[in-house]
Amino acid sequence: MTSSELTDARPASEPEGTPAPDEDPAAEESELQKTLKLRRRHFFRIGIQSKLLMTLLLCSVLSVSVVGLIGAVSGRNALRQVEADRLTELRESQKRELEALFKEVRSSLITYSGGFSIVQALDALTAGFNQLANATITPAQEQALVNYYDSEMIKPIKRITGETVDIKAVMPSSNAQKYIQAYYTAAPRPNGGPLPIVDAGDGSAWSAANARFDFYMRGIVTRFDYHDVLLLDNQGDVVYSVDKGPDLGTNILTGPYRESKLRDAYQKALRSNDVDFVWLTDFQSYQPALDAPIGWVVSPVGMNGKIDGVMAWPLPTAKINRILTADKQWEAAGMGSSTESYLVGPDNLMRSDSRLFLEDPEEYRREAVANGTAPEVANRAIELGTTILQQAVPSAGVRAALRGQTGTVTDTDYTGNREMEAYAPLTVPHSDLHWAILVTRDDSDAFARLGRFSKTLVIGVSTMIFAVCVASMLLAQVLLRPVRRLQAGTQKISSGDYEVNIPVTSRDEVGDLTAAFNEMSRNLAIKEELLAEQRKENDRLLLALMPESVAQRYREGQETISQKHQDVAIIFADIVGLDEMSNEMSGDELVGIVDDLFRQFDAAAESRGVERIRTFHNGYLASCGVVTPRLDSIHRSVEFALEMRQIIDRFNNQTGRDLRMRVGINTGNVVSGLVGRSSLVYDMWGAAVSLAYQMHSGAPQPGIYVSSQVHQALEDVRQFAPAGTISVGGVDQPIYRLLER
Repeated sequence: MTSSELTDARPASEPEGTPAPDEDPAAEESELQKTLKLRRRHFFRIGIQSKLLMTLLLCSVLSVSVVGLIGAVSGRNALRQVEADRLTELRESQKRELEALFKEVRSSLITYSGGFSIVQALDALTAGFNQLANATITPAQEQALVNYYDSEMIKPIKRITGETVDIKAVMPSSNAQKYIQAYYTAAPRPNGGPLPIVDAGDGSAWSAANARFDFYMRGIVTRFDYHDVLLLDNQGDVVYSVDKGPDLGTNILTGPYRESKLRDAYQKALRSNDVDFVWLTDFQSYQPALDAPIGWVVSPVGMNGKIDGVMAWPLPTAKINRILTADKQWEAAGMGSSTESYLVGPDNLMRSDSRLFLEDPEEYRREAVANGTAPEVANRAIELGTTILQQAVPSAGVRAALRGQTGTVTDTDYTGNREMEAYAPLTVPHSDLHWAILVTRDDSDAFARLGRFSKTLVIGVSTMIFAVCVASMLLAQVLLRPVRRLQAGTQKISSGDYEVNIPVTSRDEVGDLTAAFNEMSRNLAIKEELLAEQRKENDRLLLALMPESVAQRYREGQETISQKHQDVAIIFADIVGLDEMSNEMSGDELVGIVDDLFRQFDAAAESRGVERIRTFHNGYLASCGVVTPRLDSIHRSVEFALEMRQIIDRFNNQTGRDLRMRVGINTGNVVSGLVGRSSLVYDMWGAAVSLAYQMHSGAPQPGIYVSSQVHQALEDVRQFAPAGTISVGGVDQPIYRLLER
């Protein structure tokens, strides 16, 4: 007990300042301090079972977590090294294949350009080309050339690149060029195929040479998978082309394509004075190929040290792509779903095709553009059918490889994915090719096995932790059981169930706590019952004063509760003669009669769908259509008024009294609401309410009176008699009295 409680417990007869017998204030203070210390000790006490459980869990979880973390880090590093080794091995394999390809191309070109057949072909084609210097070109052929360049070169380049090429700059200028292009370049291809006719039948020496050697040249294109093969004489004229494109007959030194890398390679070949010389150029947009990227391999043509011209092959992009894509058999080659190999030039642009582009060009467009590639670049790549010289790949691996370094690194690729890159420089002798080769793999794919390993590790660690937790919990289960029962009881109370009684199974602090808990539960149950009864009574009183919808808003704490209603019927009823009758009876009898009548009115209102608003003195205010909107509210209101009159008549017959009803009925728009706080009143306002009130209060005699609106609605089914007028706002309103049937 506190000191104040001790003071209050003294007998009333003792003076307030007199100590109680055998009472020692120092002992009281000491006992109070002991109690406070004991409570403080209990508050900060941690049981043995809690310490044991916490120690076991902490040590076990910490040790298992450390082991798991070490395993995860070691596994990740090992797997990363394995993936790096795999990419490096694939990079070196493809690099060797590319070097072997370029070596093969050089060897093949030397063999062909120094062969007797090519030397003969170049001599015959050069002689035939020179004979065409004074050839006659008809106007029809001139127009055919114009039509060809417009439809097959100017418009396609405009569509692909958006650039407009001046037709005058690319049209043939010499008679020889016009002649062979008129007969071969602009002429329709046989059967709509990709290759031109072999012999135009014009009888020229050039056509004869072409018919003789064209099959041999086409064999080179087919065998090595080239786009074309060119032969150039010592003056720079392209005297032969397998494809017979716009570059046939042009001069590589002075013609429209003199800015191409082919010119530099041609000049290097002639200046070498070595028939075994070979030069490779980097890719460049080549206008005769509709701005497609073309790289060249050139070598002098001649025998016995004499150079008669130059032979030029396009770089074999198809073979390069086959090496880097494993001929599109990525899965079979062990490249998985995301491993990609490509070449990159010093301008950070691709020198081979993207894997994603080859698999799904539209998906390539979406991902590349989403990661910063200009839409026009992606569209141009799709139009050209290649990402060479289109797609930029400025990754860390590319920069390192172009500096001559070799290794692996992690960076973000051109589609925005994190990837591992194995990079190395690719330098081809006797060329201006200074490329980088990259083999990449997305982290999501590269570390898929790490994900599985991590999942297994997590499952193992979780299982061990679970086992330790179960063992620790079983060890402390007996001591924790009473606490769990208290916890379950607390949860029941928090959910609203106060009928909780926990058995007391021990005589320690937990037992004391359990007994106190049971006492608290009983007290809460009693209080909850009292509160429930009080809530029911409050709800009953609220519903007696107002509709349910208004009561709900009041419970929710709304400050202003109002609502507009349209086409509502209002009934003002007054019991005439009740005040005179009050002089003849006691108050209890009078109140009983009024209560009985109003109860009958309420029952009639409920059966007719009419809502009682409130009662006042001898009056009764009701409406139809406020709580529940109704189309027949006027009919229901009149029926209700008639039933009220029947109730009064029945009362008169039973008691011999002479009470009468005076009722006013109107219809219109009203506003209902709740006013007051200490004394709640639910009421209605509006012109329609005012008119109904004036009709019932100002009527000359008892009866049922209606407004003109009600009269118009019921004149076909009820009989009314004019009952004068009522002034409303300075305007006289006619009213009508319902006649008896």
